[in-house]
Amino acid sequence: MTALPSQSLSPLDGRYAAAVAPLAEFLSEAGLNRARVEVEVEWIIALTDRGLFGSAALTDEQKSSLRALYEGFGEAEIGWLAEKEAVTRHDVKAVEYLVRDRLSTLGLDAVAELTHFACTSEDINSASYALTVQRAVTQVWLPKLHAVIDALAALADEHRDAVMLSRTHGQPATPSTMGKELAVFAWRLQRVADQIAGGDYLAKFSGATGTWSAHLAAEPDVDWPALSREFIEGLGIGFNVLTTQIESHDWQVELYDRARHAGGILHNLATDVWTYISMGFFAQIPVAGATGSSTMPHKINPIRFENAEANLEIAGGLFTTLAQTLVTSRQQRDLTDSTTQRNIGVAFGHSLLALDNLQRGLTEISLSRDVLLADLDANWEVLAEAIQTVVRAEIVAGRSQITDPYALLKDLTRGRRVGAPELAEFVRGLDIGDAAKQRLLALTPETYAGLADRLVDELRA
Repeated sequence: MTALPSQSLSPLDGRYAAAVAPLAEFLSEAGLNRARVEVEVEWIIALTDRGLFGSAALTDEQKSSLRALYEGFGEAEIGWLAEKEAVTRHDVKAVEYLVRDRLSTLGLDAVAELTHFACTSEDINSASYALTVQRAVTQVWLPKLHAVIDALAALADEHRDAVMLSRTHGQPATPSTMGKELAVFAWRLQRVADQIAGGDYLAKFSGATGTWSAHLAAEPDVDWPALSREFIEGLGIGFNVLTTQIESHDWQVELYDRARHAGGILHNLATDVWTYISMGFFAQIPVAGATGSSTMPHKINPIRFENAEANLEIAGGLFTTLAQTLVTSRQQRDLTDSTTQRNIGVAFGHSLLALDNLQRGLTEISLSRDVLLADLDANWEVLAEAIQTVVRAEIVAGRSQITDPYALLKDLTRGRRVGAPELAEFVRGLDIGDAAKQRLLALTPETYAGLADRLVDELRA
Protein backbone atom coordinates (compact mmCIF):
# COMPACT_ATOMS: atom_id res chain seq x y z
CA MET A 1 0.00 0.00 0.00
CA THR A 2 1.44 3.35 -1.03
CA ALA A 3 1.66 6.24 1.44
CA LEU A 4 -0.88 9.02 1.05
CA PRO A 5 0.22 12.50 0.10
CA SER A 6 0.29 14.96 2.99
CA GLN A 7 -3.16 15.10 4.58
CA SER A 8 -4.94 17.17 7.21
CA LEU A 9 -5.39 15.21 10.42
CA SER A 10 -8.19 17.39 11.77
CA PRO A 11 -11.51 17.62 9.89
CA LEU A 12 -11.45 21.33 10.73
CA ASP A 13 -8.56 21.65 8.28
CA GLY A 14 -10.11 19.30 5.74
CA ARG A 15 -13.80 18.53 5.36
CA TYR A 16 -14.98 21.53 7.39
CA ALA A 17 -12.25 24.02 6.48
CA ALA A 18 -14.56 26.43 4.67
CA ALA A 19 -16.94 26.73 7.62
CA VAL A 20 -14.19 27.60 10.11
CA ALA A 21 -11.75 29.49 7.85
CA PRO A 22 -12.50 32.92 9.40
CA LEU A 23 -11.12 31.69 12.74
CA ALA A 24 -7.80 30.69 11.16
CA GLU A 25 -7.14 34.35 10.43
CA PHE A 26 -6.58 34.79 14.17
CA LEU A 27 -6.23 31.44 15.96
CA SER A 28 -3.83 29.64 13.63
CA GLU A 29 -0.08 29.47 14.19
CA ALA A 30 0.36 32.15 11.54
CA GLY A 31 -2.29 34.33 13.16
CA LEU A 32 -0.52 34.07 16.50
CA ASN A 33 2.87 34.90 14.96
CA ARG A 34 1.43 37.91 13.19
CA ALA A 35 0.13 39.18 16.52
CA ARG A 36 3.54 38.55 18.10
CA VAL A 37 5.16 40.68 15.40
CA GLU A 38 2.54 43.35 16.06
CA VAL A 39 3.34 43.45 19.78
CA GLU A 40 7.11 43.53 19.18
CA VAL A 41 6.78 46.34 16.64
CA GLU A 42 4.44 48.44 18.76
CA TRP A 43 6.76 48.05 21.77
CA ILE A 44 9.66 49.48 19.73
CA ILE A 45 7.46 52.38 18.70
CA ALA A 46 6.33 52.97 22.29
CA LEU A 47 9.92 53.07 23.55
CA THR A 48 11.20 55.34 20.80
CA ASP A 49 8.20 57.67 21.11
CA ARG A 50 9.40 58.33 24.65
CA GLY A 51 13.05 58.74 23.59
CA LEU A 52 14.18 56.09 26.05
CA PHE A 53 17.90 55.32 26.22
CA GLY A 54 18.66 58.20 23.89
CA SER A 55 16.60 56.83 21.02
CA ALA A 56 15.03 59.21 18.54
CA ALA A 57 11.33 59.09 17.82
CA LEU A 58 10.60 57.37 14.52
CA THR A 59 9.10 59.38 11.70
CA ASP A 60 5.58 58.63 10.53
CA GLU A 61 7.07 57.04 7.41
CA GLN A 62 9.35 54.81 9.50
CA LYS A 63 6.45 53.80 11.73
CA SER A 64 4.35 52.91 8.70
CA SER A 65 7.19 50.82 7.28
CA LEU A 66 7.62 49.08 10.61
CA ARG A 67 3.89 48.41 11.02
CA ALA A 68 3.82 46.94 7.53
CA LEU A 69 5.72 44.01 9.03
CA TYR A 70 2.52 42.77 10.65
CA GLU A 71 -0.06 44.48 8.47
CA GLY A 72 1.44 42.75 5.42
CA PHE A 73 2.38 39.55 7.23
CA GLY A 74 2.08 36.64 4.79
CA GLU A 75 3.72 33.65 3.12
CA ALA A 76 7.24 35.12 3.14
CA GLU A 77 7.15 35.73 6.90
CA ILE A 78 5.52 32.37 7.61
CA GLY A 79 8.25 30.56 5.70
CA TRP A 80 11.03 32.67 7.27
CA LEU A 81 9.78 31.91 10.77
CA ALA A 82 9.49 28.19 10.07
CA GLU A 83 13.11 28.04 8.96
CA LYS A 84 14.35 30.14 11.90
CA GLU A 85 12.38 28.21 14.51
CA ALA A 86 13.89 24.97 13.20
CA VAL A 87 17.20 26.42 14.41
CA THR A 88 16.16 28.35 17.53
CA ARG A 89 13.67 25.73 18.75
CA HIS A 90 11.85 28.72 20.24
CA ASP A 91 8.90 30.34 18.49
CA VAL A 92 9.00 33.75 20.18
CA LYS A 93 12.78 34.04 19.68
CA ALA A 94 12.24 33.35 15.99
CA VAL A 95 9.78 36.26 15.89
CA GLU A 96 12.33 38.51 17.56
CA TYR A 97 14.91 37.57 14.93
CA LEU A 98 12.38 38.27 12.18
CA VAL A 99 11.75 41.77 13.49
CA ARG A 100 15.47 42.42 13.86
CA ASP A 101 16.07 41.24 10.30
CA ARG A 102 13.38 43.53 8.94
CA LEU A 103 14.67 46.47 10.98
CA SER A 104 18.02 46.05 9.26
CA THR A 105 16.32 45.93 5.88
CA LEU A 106 14.51 49.19 6.72
CA GLY A 107 17.73 50.87 7.83
CA LEU A 108 16.61 50.98 11.47
CA ASP A 109 19.55 49.11 12.97
CA ALA A 110 19.95 51.91 15.53
CA VAL A 111 16.87 50.69 17.40
CA ALA A 112 17.40 46.96 16.87
CA GLU A 113 18.30 46.39 20.52
CA LEU A 114 14.90 47.70 21.53
CA THR A 115 13.37 44.60 19.94
CA HIS A 116 11.97 42.41 22.72
CA PHE A 117 13.49 44.88 25.18
CA ALA A 118 13.22 43.63 28.81
CA CYS A 119 10.53 41.19 27.70
CA THR A 120 10.01 37.60 28.63
CA SER A 121 8.33 35.46 25.99
CA GLU A 122 5.14 35.51 28.01
CA ASP A 123 4.92 39.29 27.78
CA ILE A 124 4.68 38.89 24.03
CA ASN A 125 2.53 35.77 24.20
CA SER A 126 0.00 37.05 26.71
CA ALA A 127 -0.60 40.16 24.63
CA SER A 128 -0.72 38.15 21.41
CA TYR A 129 -3.19 35.60 22.75
CA ALA A 130 -5.36 38.36 24.18
CA LEU A 131 -5.40 40.10 20.79
CA THR A 132 -6.03 36.99 18.69
CA VAL A 133 -8.69 35.51 20.96
CA GLN A 134 -10.41 38.88 21.33
CA ARG A 135 -10.52 39.36 17.56
CA ALA A 136 -11.64 35.80 16.88
CA VAL A 137 -14.44 36.00 19.44
CA THR A 138 -15.68 39.50 18.63
CA GLN A 139 -15.29 39.36 14.84
CA VAL A 140 -16.14 35.72 14.08
CA TRP A 141 -17.56 33.60 16.91
CA LEU A 142 -19.89 36.04 18.65
CA PRO A 143 -21.42 37.30 15.36
CA LYS A 144 -22.22 33.69 14.44
CA LEU A 145 -23.75 33.10 17.87
CA HIS A 146 -25.84 36.25 17.43
CA ALA A 147 -26.90 35.00 13.98
CA VAL A 148 -28.29 31.86 15.62
CA ILE A 149 -30.00 33.96 18.30
CA ASP A 150 -31.52 36.18 15.60
CA ALA A 151 -32.73 33.13 13.66
CA LEU A 152 -34.34 31.77 16.83
CA ALA A 153 -35.95 35.13 17.61
CA ALA A 154 -37.38 35.33 14.08
CA LEU A 155 -38.83 31.81 14.32
CA ALA A 156 -40.16 32.58 17.79
CA ASP A 157 -42.03 35.60 16.46
CA GLU A 158 -43.30 33.69 13.42
CA HIS A 159 -44.63 30.82 15.54
CA ARG A 160 -45.64 32.78 18.63
CA ASP A 161 -49.28 31.69 18.27
CA ALA A 162 -48.60 28.10 17.17
CA VAL A 163 -50.00 26.27 20.20
CA MET A 164 -48.31 22.96 20.93
CA LEU A 165 -48.58 20.29 23.57
CA SER A 166 -45.73 20.52 26.04
CA ARG A 167 -44.04 17.38 27.29
CA THR A 168 -42.56 17.50 30.75
CA HIS A 169 -40.73 14.28 31.61
CA GLY A 170 -41.76 13.19 28.10
CA GLN A 171 -45.43 13.17 29.11
CA PRO A 172 -48.31 15.37 27.87
CA ALA A 173 -48.34 18.64 29.83
CA THR A 174 -49.80 22.14 29.81
CA PRO A 175 -49.70 23.56 26.25
CA SER A 176 -47.29 26.29 25.21
CA THR A 177 -46.50 27.71 21.77
CA MET A 178 -43.60 26.78 19.55
CA GLY A 179 -42.67 30.44 19.44
CA LYS A 180 -42.42 30.71 23.21
CA GLU A 181 -40.32 27.54 23.45
CA LEU A 182 -37.85 28.84 20.85
CA ALA A 183 -37.84 32.22 22.57
CA VAL A 184 -36.62 30.50 25.75
CA PHE A 185 -33.47 29.38 23.90
CA ALA A 186 -32.91 32.82 22.39
CA TRP A 187 -33.33 34.39 25.83
CA ARG A 188 -30.86 32.00 27.46
CA LEU A 189 -28.28 32.40 24.73
CA GLN A 190 -28.50 36.19 24.70
CA ARG A 191 -27.75 36.31 28.41
CA VAL A 192 -24.57 34.27 28.01
CA ALA A 193 -23.61 36.18 24.85
CA ASP A 194 -23.84 39.42 26.83
CA GLN A 195 -21.56 37.98 29.51
CA ILE A 196 -19.01 36.96 26.89
CA ALA A 197 -19.20 40.35 25.18
CA GLY A 198 -18.49 42.03 28.52
CA GLY A 199 -15.54 39.80 29.37
CA ASP A 200 -11.89 40.78 29.82
CA TYR A 201 -8.93 40.11 27.54
CA LEU A 202 -5.85 40.65 29.68
CA ALA A 203 -2.10 40.76 29.14
CA LYS A 204 0.96 41.25 31.33
CA PHE A 205 4.09 43.17 30.35
CA SER A 206 6.27 43.03 33.43
CA GLY A 207 9.27 40.87 32.65
CA ALA A 208 10.64 37.52 33.69
CA THR A 209 8.71 37.03 36.93
CA GLY A 210 6.33 40.00 36.85
CA THR A 211 8.58 42.39 38.82
CA TRP A 212 9.99 44.75 36.15
CA SER A 213 13.47 43.90 37.53
CA ALA A 214 15.35 44.16 34.22
CA HIS A 215 13.47 47.34 33.34
CA LEU A 216 14.57 49.05 36.55
CA ALA A 217 18.13 47.83 36.12
CA ALA A 218 18.22 49.51 32.70
CA GLU A 219 16.42 52.71 33.72
CA PRO A 220 15.33 53.17 37.36
CA ASP A 221 13.70 56.55 36.81
CA VAL A 222 10.92 55.32 34.50
CA ASP A 223 7.50 54.39 35.89
CA TRP A 224 7.54 51.04 34.14
CA PRO A 225 4.19 49.75 35.45
CA ALA A 226 2.47 52.90 34.16
CA LEU A 227 4.28 52.66 30.82
CA SER A 228 3.38 48.98 30.48
CA ARG A 229 -0.27 49.66 31.28
CA GLU A 230 -0.42 52.48 28.74
CA PHE A 231 1.20 50.25 26.11
CA ILE A 232 -1.07 47.24 26.65
CA GLU A 233 -4.26 49.29 26.88
CA GLY A 234 -3.15 51.10 23.73
CA LEU A 235 -3.36 47.76 21.93
CA GLY A 236 -7.04 47.56 22.88
CA ILE A 237 -6.75 44.94 25.62
CA GLY A 238 -6.69 45.03 29.42
CA PHE A 239 -3.62 45.11 31.66
CA ASN A 240 -2.90 42.70 34.50
CA VAL A 241 -0.45 44.35 36.89
CA LEU A 242 0.04 41.52 39.40
CA THR A 243 1.34 38.31 37.82
CA THR A 244 4.09 35.70 37.87
CA GLN A 245 6.07 35.07 34.69
CA ILE A 246 2.74 34.41 32.98
CA GLU A 247 -0.51 36.30 32.85
CA SER A 248 -2.66 34.10 35.06
CA HIS A 249 -5.15 33.12 32.33
CA ASP A 250 -8.18 33.68 34.56
CA TRP A 251 -9.85 35.74 31.84
CA GLN A 252 -9.41 32.79 29.49
CA VAL A 253 -10.92 30.40 32.04
CA GLU A 254 -13.93 32.71 32.34
CA LEU A 255 -14.30 32.94 28.57
CA TYR A 256 -14.03 29.20 27.93
CA ASP A 257 -16.45 28.38 30.74
CA ARG A 258 -18.96 30.80 29.22
CA ALA A 259 -18.39 29.44 25.71
CA ARG A 260 -18.95 25.93 27.10
CA HIS A 261 -22.12 27.18 28.82
CA ALA A 262 -23.40 28.63 25.55
CA GLY A 263 -22.57 25.31 23.90
CA GLY A 264 -24.63 23.46 26.49
CA ILE A 265 -27.65 25.62 25.70
CA LEU A 266 -27.08 25.13 21.97
CA HIS A 267 -26.81 21.37 22.51
CA ASN A 268 -30.18 21.48 24.29
CA LEU A 269 -31.59 23.38 21.30
CA ALA A 270 -30.19 20.86 18.83
CA THR A 271 -31.64 17.85 20.64
CA ASP A 272 -35.03 19.53 21.17
CA VAL A 273 -35.39 20.52 17.50
CA TRP A 274 -34.25 17.01 16.50
CA THR A 275 -36.99 15.60 18.74
CA TYR A 276 -39.61 17.98 17.32
CA ILE A 277 -38.62 16.80 13.84
CA SER A 278 -38.96 13.15 14.89
CA MET A 279 -42.42 13.92 16.28
CA GLY A 280 -43.47 15.58 13.06
CA PHE A 281 -43.82 19.03 14.61
CA PHE A 282 -41.24 20.33 12.15
CA ALA A 283 -40.92 19.12 8.57
CA GLN A 284 -37.55 19.35 6.88
CA ILE A 285 -37.37 21.26 3.63
CA PRO A 286 -35.81 19.06 0.91
CA VAL A 287 -32.56 20.34 -0.59
CA ALA A 288 -32.29 19.70 -4.32
CA GLY A 289 -29.80 16.93 -5.09
CA ALA A 290 -29.20 16.02 -1.45
CA THR A 291 -29.32 12.39 -0.26
CA GLY A 292 -30.86 11.59 3.11
CA SER A 293 -30.12 7.88 3.26
CA SER A 294 -27.93 5.71 1.03
CA THR A 295 -30.65 3.03 0.93
CA MET A 296 -33.95 4.67 1.94
CA PRO A 297 -34.85 7.33 -0.65
CA HIS A 298 -37.73 8.79 1.37
CA LYS A 299 -35.56 10.01 4.24
CA ILE A 300 -34.42 13.53 5.04
CA ASN A 301 -32.09 13.14 7.98
CA PRO A 302 -31.76 16.02 10.49
CA ILE A 303 -28.00 16.14 9.91
CA ARG A 304 -27.59 19.84 10.70
CA PHE A 305 -28.76 19.29 14.25
CA GLU A 306 -26.90 16.00 14.65
CA ASN A 307 -23.67 17.57 13.40
CA ALA A 308 -24.16 20.51 15.75
CA GLU A 309 -24.86 18.20 18.68
CA ALA A 310 -21.65 16.22 18.17
CA ASN A 311 -19.42 19.22 17.55
CA LEU A 312 -20.78 21.01 20.61
CA GLU A 313 -19.81 17.98 22.68
CA ILE A 314 -16.27 18.06 21.26
CA ALA A 315 -16.01 21.82 21.78
CA GLY A 316 -17.38 21.53 25.31
CA GLY A 317 -14.79 18.93 26.21
CA LEU A 318 -11.99 21.09 24.84
CA PHE A 319 -13.27 24.24 26.56
CA THR A 320 -13.44 22.32 29.83
CA THR A 321 -9.86 21.10 29.41
CA LEU A 322 -8.66 24.61 28.55
CA ALA A 323 -10.32 26.06 31.63
CA GLN A 324 -9.09 23.32 33.96
CA THR A 325 -5.50 23.42 32.72
CA LEU A 326 -4.98 27.14 32.28
CA VAL A 327 -6.15 28.05 35.78
CA THR A 328 -3.01 26.48 37.27
CA SER A 329 0.72 27.08 36.85
CA ARG A 330 3.38 25.58 39.09
CA GLN A 331 4.99 28.31 41.19
CA GLN A 332 6.09 31.13 38.87
CA ARG A 333 5.66 29.24 35.59
CA ASP A 334 5.36 25.85 33.92
CA LEU A 335 4.84 25.07 30.25
CA THR A 336 1.54 23.19 30.36
CA ASP A 337 -0.28 26.32 29.19
CA SER A 338 1.80 26.58 26.02
CA THR A 339 0.64 23.41 24.30
CA THR A 340 -2.85 23.80 25.79
CA GLN A 341 -3.36 27.25 24.29
CA ARG A 342 -2.48 25.92 20.85
CA ASN A 343 -5.87 24.19 20.95
CA ILE A 344 -7.92 27.36 21.49
CA GLY A 345 -8.64 27.51 17.78
CA VAL A 346 -9.67 23.86 17.73
CA ALA A 347 -12.22 24.43 20.51
CA PHE A 348 -13.69 27.50 18.86
CA GLY A 349 -13.52 25.76 15.49
CA HIS A 350 -15.79 22.91 16.56
CA SER A 351 -18.09 25.42 18.27
CA LEU A 352 -18.24 27.62 15.16
CA LEU A 353 -18.96 24.58 13.00
CA ALA A 354 -21.87 23.72 15.28
CA LEU A 355 -23.17 27.28 15.13
CA ASP A 356 -22.97 27.23 11.34
CA ASN A 357 -24.96 24.00 11.18
CA LEU A 358 -27.59 25.32 13.58
CA GLN A 359 -27.98 28.56 11.68
CA ARG A 360 -28.43 26.65 8.43
CA GLY A 361 -30.61 23.99 10.02
CA LEU A 362 -33.06 26.55 11.39
CA THR A 363 -33.67 27.78 7.82
CA GLU A 364 -34.38 24.25 6.56
CA ILE A 365 -37.41 23.42 8.71
CA SER A 366 -41.08 24.37 8.45
CA LEU A 367 -43.67 24.09 11.19
CA SER A 368 -46.47 21.54 10.69
CA ARG A 369 -49.31 23.29 12.51
CA ASP A 370 -51.76 20.54 11.62
CA VAL A 371 -49.59 18.04 13.51
CA LEU A 372 -49.52 20.34 16.54
CA LEU A 373 -53.30 20.64 16.51
CA ALA A 374 -53.81 16.89 16.13
CA ASP A 375 -51.47 16.26 19.06
CA LEU A 376 -53.41 18.74 21.19
CA ASP A 377 -56.76 17.22 20.25
CA ALA A 378 -55.53 13.79 21.33
CA ASN A 379 -54.66 14.98 24.83
CA TRP A 380 -57.63 16.71 26.43
CA GLU A 381 -56.58 15.34 29.82
CA VAL A 382 -54.04 18.21 30.09
CA LEU A 383 -56.99 20.44 31.02
CA ALA A 384 -57.14 18.65 34.37
CA GLU A 385 -54.70 21.22 35.73
CA ALA A 386 -57.00 24.08 34.73
CA ILE A 387 -60.09 22.38 36.14
CA GLN A 388 -58.62 21.57 39.57
CA THR A 389 -57.10 25.07 39.82
CA VAL A 390 -60.46 26.70 39.04
CA VAL A 391 -62.17 24.45 41.59
CA ARG A 392 -59.65 25.52 44.24
CA ALA A 393 -60.38 29.17 43.48
CA GLU A 394 -64.11 28.47 43.75
CA ILE A 395 -63.63 26.79 47.14
CA VAL A 396 -61.73 29.80 48.46
CA ALA A 397 -64.46 32.09 47.09
CA GLY A 398 -67.13 30.07 48.93
CA ARG A 399 -68.81 28.84 45.73
CA SER A 400 -67.89 25.15 46.12
CA GLN A 401 -67.97 22.45 48.80
CA ILE A 402 -65.62 20.08 46.94
CA THR A 403 -62.83 18.59 49.07
CA ASP A 404 -59.42 17.75 47.57
CA PRO A 405 -59.98 18.82 43.93
CA TYR A 406 -56.54 17.49 42.95
CA ALA A 407 -57.49 13.94 43.96
CA LEU A 408 -60.81 14.33 42.15
CA LEU A 409 -59.07 15.15 38.87
CA LYS A 410 -56.35 12.57 39.39
CA ASP A 411 -58.98 9.85 39.65
CA LEU A 412 -60.52 11.06 36.40
CA THR A 413 -57.39 11.53 34.27
CA ARG A 414 -54.26 9.87 35.63
CA GLY A 415 -52.99 7.24 33.18
CA ARG A 416 -56.17 7.57 31.13
CA ARG A 417 -57.15 9.18 27.86
CA VAL A 418 -60.06 11.56 28.40
CA GLY A 419 -61.72 13.25 25.44
CA ALA A 420 -63.72 16.45 25.07
CA PRO A 421 -67.14 14.84 25.74
CA GLU A 422 -65.97 13.17 28.98
CA LEU A 423 -64.41 16.37 30.29
CA ALA A 424 -67.46 18.44 29.38
CA GLU A 425 -69.73 16.00 31.22
CA PHE A 426 -67.42 16.08 34.23
CA VAL A 427 -67.34 19.91 34.33
CA ARG A 428 -71.11 20.18 34.07
CA GLY A 429 -71.44 18.04 37.19
CA LEU A 430 -68.98 20.08 39.28
CA ASP A 431 -70.11 22.00 42.35
CA ILE A 432 -68.76 25.40 41.19
CA GLY A 433 -70.17 28.75 40.16
CA ASP A 434 -71.79 29.10 36.74
CA ALA A 435 -69.26 31.66 35.42
CA ALA A 436 -66.36 29.36 36.28
CA LYS A 437 -68.17 26.40 34.76
CA GLN A 438 -68.72 28.27 31.48
CA ARG A 439 -65.04 29.28 31.31
CA LEU A 440 -64.01 25.67 31.69
CA LEU A 441 -66.53 24.42 29.14
CA ALA A 442 -65.16 26.92 26.62
CA LEU A 443 -61.57 25.83 27.24
CA THR A 444 -59.74 23.53 24.79
CA PRO A 445 -56.14 22.33 24.71
CA GLU A 446 -55.53 24.81 21.86
CA THR A 447 -56.76 27.77 23.92
CA TYR A 448 -55.00 26.68 27.12
CA ALA A 449 -51.60 28.30 26.42
CA GLY A 450 -51.71 31.13 28.92
CA LEU A 451 -49.43 34.05 28.09
CA ALA A 452 -47.15 32.06 25.78
CA ASP A 453 -47.84 34.31 22.77
CA ARG A 454 -47.13 37.52 24.70
CA LEU A 455 -44.01 36.17 26.36
CA VAL A 456 -42.22 36.22 22.99
CA ASP A 457 -42.23 40.01 23.26
CA GLU A 458 -39.77 39.72 26.14
CA LEU A 459 -37.06 39.17 23.51
CA ARG A 460 -37.51 42.81 22.49
CA ALA A 461 -37.57 44.17 26.04
